[in-house]
Amino acid sequence: MWCKESKQKVHEFMCSADLANRYVRKIVAKETRGWGDQENAMRRIGSRYGISFWSLNNIRIGRAKTVDAGLFARIRAAYVDVCEEQLRRLQHEIAVEKAINPHVSLEDIESEAETLAALFKAKKDAKA
Repeated sequence: MWCKESKQKVHEFMCSADLANRYVRKIVAKETRGWGDQENAMRRIGSRYGISFWSLNNIRIGRAKTVDAGLFARIRAAYVDVCEEQLRRLQHEIAVEKAINPHVSLEDIESEAETLAALFKAKKDAKA
């Protein structure tokens, strides 16, 4: 399959619409609170990140064949924010487990989470 934007094979380079589709699907999956909540999840995502419901929906269902750079940047920033939130939740769970089971060693997992948090912070600081 060929990418319309770059005239390259898709497995070599992914189109922005395809990548945006993956990001939006993952964000919606994390935001959804249960069966039938996709529309509400997209509305919450849209209001939180400044992306219209219809843009999110058209990208999610594959109707959008192209995505402009500004919209793609907002979607990617939303995806990174969701990933950071997952990391914060993981760090919280590690802290809870350490408090409940002080004799169990979780230093390796904790150091990996701290390394990942430092990478997120470095990427955000580089963009600012």
